[in-house]
Formats: sequence, C-alpha cells, structure tokens
Amino acid sequence: MSILRLEGIHREVGTFVILDRIDAAIALGDRIGLVGPNGAGKTTLLRIAAGIDEPDAGLVSRKRDMSIGMLAQEAHLDAAFMAAPDVRTAVRHGAATLETMAVELEAMEHAGRATEPAYETLQHRFEGLGGYTLDQRVDEALSGLGFSVADMSRPPSSLSGGEQTRATLARLVIASPDLLLLDEPTNHLDLGALEWLEDHLRRRSGSLLVASHDRAFLDGTVTRIWELRDRRLTAFRGDYSAYHRQREERDTFAAKTAESTAGAIERERELVQTYRSHRKFAKMHEHEARLERLETERHEAPRSSRKLRLPGQGLVGAGPVRSGEIVIRAENLTVGYLPDKIVARAPFLAARRGDRIGIVGPNGAGKTTLLRTIAGELPLLDGAITFGHGVQLGYLAQLRAAAIPGATVLDALLESVPVTPGEARAYLARFLFRGDDVFREVRLLSGGERSRLELALLGVMPSNVYLLDEPTNHLDVVAREAIENFLVETPATMLVVSHDRRFLDTVCDRLWVVDDGLVAPFDGGYKVWRHAVSDGWTVASALEQEAKRMRPGGRAAPVSPGRLESPARAAGSSRATRARASSRSSSGTATATSVASNGRDGLDEPDGLDRPDGLDGRDRKSAKGAAGRLSKDAYRRQREAADAELTRLGLRKNHLELELSKPAVQANFIELRRVSSELADVETALRVAEDAWLALEERAP
Repeated sequence: MSILRLEGIHREVGTFVILDRIDAAIALGDRIGLVGPNGAGKTTLLRIAAGIDEPDAGLVSRKRDMSIGMLAQEAHLDAAFMAAPDVRTAVRHGAATLETMAVELEAMEHAGRATEPAYETLQHRFEGLGGYTLDQRVDEALSGLGFSVADMSRPPSSLSGGEQTRATLARLVIASPDLLLLDEPTNHLDLGALEWLEDHLRRRSGSLLVASHDRAFLDGTVTRIWELRDRRLTAFRGDYSAYHRQREERDTFAAKTAESTAGAIERERELVQTYRSHRKFAKMHEHEARLERLETERHEAPRSSRKLRLPGQGLVGAGPVRSGEIVIRAENLTVGYLPDKIVARAPFLAARRGDRIGIVGPNGAGKTTLLRTIAGELPLLDGAITFGHGVQLGYLAQLRAAAIPGATVLDALLESVPVTPGEARAYLARFLFRGDDVFREVRLLSGGERSRLELALLGVMPSNVYLLDEPTNHLDVVAREAIENFLVETPATMLVVSHDRRFLDTVCDRLWVVDDGLVAPFDGGYKVWRHAVSDGWTVASALEQEAKRMRPGGRAAPVSPGRLESPARAAGSSRATRARASSRSSSGTATATSVASNGRDGLDEPDGLDRPDGLDGRDRKSAKGAAGRLSKDAYRRQREAADAELTRLGLRKNHLELELSKPAVQANFIELRRVSSELADVETALRVAEDAWLALEERAP
C-alpha cells in the first residue's frame, strides 16, 4: 500500500524545467535512495514530497494522518528548538507525542486515577511507543551522531552549522516519522556517526527517501534507487552498486539500439531514393512506410553527462619533478593553535614517494589541524617536520576563503596565474566551466561548483604532493569518480582527509588515524582498519606497541621543540637561522626544512643537524666546492628542480604583489600584514633559490 504517490509532477523555474512528468510511489517500509547529478532536482523533489513546495502541475497524494520528517542540507531550526535550555531537551522535544502522553499519565496519577481503565490503556500505548526508554534513546542518538556529554548540555544557540544539522537529525531519529526524507545527511558526519546512522536506518520500520552522493552509505541503507536524469525519474531495484550495474547495462544497450536504428534508417532512405530513381513506386512506398515506422520508434542514444577531466600537469610551467624517496617525515610532532592549545601529538609519521595516505578520525580530533600544519598554514607547536628533495606541495583547504564581491570564475583563475583569457577558459572547461559559466560570480556558485573551482586553482601549478581536505565535499558521484580515477592514476604522493568511505577504500592504501589526541600510522586501507578496530585496535595501543618495538624499555622519545617550514620558507631561511639551528643540533633539536636542489634522491637532512664531521658553514661550502663537477644526469635533475623552484617562487611573488596593490587588502591591516610578511618570505626564498641556481651552474658538466 502506498503512503505517498506522485503523479505527473512538473516543476520549472522561469523557463527552465526541473522535473517533467514524474510518476512514483513510496510504500510502507520502502528504503529508497535518490541519485542524480548536482542540479538534477533532487532537493526540489524532496520538498514537494514533504509538502514544503507545490508542483506547477501534477498531483501529490499522501496517506491520511501520515507523519513526515525532513532533514534539509542546511538546518533551519525553529524557535522552539532554539529556545530549549540545552541540546538534549531540544532533541527530546522531537517525541512531542510521548512527552504529551507522559504529562497526561502524571496528571492522572496525581488525580488518583491510576486504577482506571483509561490510565491502563494510555500507559500500555506509552510503553509500546518506547516512552519509558525515551531518555536512553535520546542520549544514544546524540552520542551516536558525535555529541559528547558536555555538548548535550550546551544551549542550541551555541551550536555551529554542522552541529545544528546533526542535532536536527537526532531530533528526527527520536521523532521516528512514518516517512523520513533526508537531503545529503552525511555532509557533517564523521565515520563513526555514519556507521551509527546506517545501522539505525536499517533497523527503523518507517519509510525512507534519502538523497545522497555517498555510495557506501546508499549501499548500506537502501533497497531501491530513484534516478533523476534529464528531468525524468527512473526506478531501479537494489542498492547503489546494483543500480550502477543496471544503469551501465541500460546505457550500453540503448547506445547499441540507437546505433542500429540509425543504420537501418539510413539504409531505408537510400532504398527509397533508389526505387524513386528507377520509378518503382510500389517498392518506394513500401520502404517509405518502413522508414516512417523506424523514425517513429527511434530512440535517441543516452546523452553522455559532462565529466570532470583533471589535467595531468599544471597550467603553467613544466610537469612536476620527481621527489625524493621520503617525502614527508614528522618526529615528536605536536599540532594545535597558539599560544598553547594542543590538538594532537604524533611520535613518528612518514610518507614515501607515491604513498596515498588517508587521514581519518572523529570530527574535532585534529585531522584538518594536522594537514594545515603540514601545509604550513599553522605553526608547529613542537617537534619537527622535514620535507624531502624536490617536494612541490598542492593544498586544497576544506574551509575556503570568502569570495571577493563581483569576482568571477575567470577572475579567480587569472589572479592566480598570468595566462591569457583564452588559455584560462580552455583550462576551466576541463572543470565544467564552459561558455558563460566563466563569467559567473564566485560568491553565487553552489557548493559543488565552488569545489570544482578550488580543484581548478589547485591544478594551476605542478605538484608532486597533494594535501587534500575533504576533496569530494558537495561533488556529485560523477565528479567524485573522476577525482578517484585521477588520484589512483597519478604518481603524486597524497595526504587526504575524507569521510567518503568508498573514496578512501578506492584511493588510499595507508592511513594516519587521529583519535584521543594522538596520531598513529596504519598499514592498510579503510576496510582493513575497520576490521582491526572491531578486533580492538586503537591509536594508543598501536603507538605503545611501536614504542616497545623501537625501544625495548618502551619509553617514548623525548619531544624536541622545533618549527615547521614550508618548502619556500625553508629555502629562504637566513644564515642566522641556519646558524642557530646548527648551534642547537648538539642538544638533539631538529628543524623542519625542505632542500629542493641538493640532488639527493631521498630525505635531506637540514644543514648543521647530526653532522658527524662538525663542519661549520664555510667548511661545508669548501667541501662542496671540492666535490667537482656533477654528472650530466645529476646536473639535469638538479637543474630541473632549481628551475621549477624559481618559476614557482616568481609566480607567487607576482601574485602577492598583485594582492598588495588591491584596495581591499590595503584597507585591511591584518590582511596587509599577512600579505606583506609572506611577500618578504618569498623574496628571501627567491634570492636563496637564485644563489643555489648560480652555484649549480658552476658545477655544470
């Protein structure tokens, strides 16, 4: 029996048709996934099903007295929710019926009516609906969705946007409506919350319609798929994986049928012309009838959707150079925020060339903080990070800077790199910004469009190490698969923070796990890690076991103070800084550095650190001079690295000088100071890189 039926639903905005003649029905207990590219109309269909919006044509039939609950992508909390004294109470109000029944039961008890049949009937119904376990279920839902005990006592007005969405989801879980409509519910959930929500949705008895781009989530929760494609809806049986196979088979069959029909039509046209020229009109009319029938029954081949095409090298400059074997090495690392907010500690981490490492852990554990520290956006609180030879970083942040009002997609690219508008437009087309799309204002882009633009800006310069923070956020399945294919095929090293389990399982072969203020490496992919966790693996136990293996006494290595330098800043360190580092080396302190042109195919140690010969700067310079000329191969490799570094620093200097000339920057003291400081660092690094290039020329073969 259907609890919701859609008949001939038509919806348009202006002259653009979003939904055209949609027919569908939801039965009691159905669990349906709604899929389709961004902009296909999934949210519009959900809002029409919920009764929030009305269709321009067609009929929506709902079962009488049916309760419907909907989670929008961005939570809009009502006044009653915001007025609650704490999050637990606000979520508990989701079970308003049970709360009303509890008040009635209490009133009957105070009135001495506890022995009446009416009281017994109400109590039996209250118990059957789970009234006596309501508080337990509220705490379970909040805990499962990532709220700590302290968070449950906070007022709703203090919640962030993501926390508000999770609290709204918890309230819907407690309300348990007959039909639950979810629009991208996984956007603000970490891996633990995702697994809890999947388990809950599998166990609930009500109906479910969920729009999501998370393929693993759909596989774990739904038994049918509705696909919105070209303004029409098609139903498929099975989970997402089954749908994907059926869709590929249907598209292949439709393409072959269309090709066969087109060939038959062409042959019939030729025969009609042949018989007309021979004046055999009976035969001509016979084939005209066949031609008319074929054209009437003709099916067009499925239109191929526009696909994201990621370039193999940067927009400017040569392709990425080959990095050293050890790309990133971190020892006794402490990350957090100044002055003294420690988020996580990592005794030892290392990334080798070609590694694809996923950074996983609960929300708030410090995954983004760790990645930002490696990228040089946050200062290192303690320990050391060392970059290997020839490292070229490409960093995609999760939180993107607010767009300048009036700036277009084309402006954003041209401000990042000096190329012609034609080259910029050709490059942007690979990221699905075609035609007038490049003139759209950045601040008006959707979440998925903004993500595609950030990916385009990431690929401007050649990179051999990608630092990616939630790269699939807001992207549809086709775009996610394009990124997956690119990252699987690229030889670059990558560190990626993601909650997309299918993405992690496809792309990453190793993990760095962040939890309980600690970071530990895990040698295996996502599924292997989850099996290990179910068998008792924890970050703390892994680090303890590693400490015992490395040191029989089981004592952790002492944490040494240090500072993180990005490759550009490390190259631009002054002689005084290197002298200070050299003087500290006797006490075992390490300084993070990146040496981009010393020619070693491995991890380069900072100058003056752990040098057994005790040479000072002048002695080492003399020793290098005595080394003589380089071989052709060594010179070529070092020359390519030096040229790439000069190009990168020169472009960054030009970009910062343009930033410095903008009125908006000049009017903002904090931004002006930031840009000026970075420009000074880049200029210093550029001078050092030029000196290194000249020194290399003296050793040319």
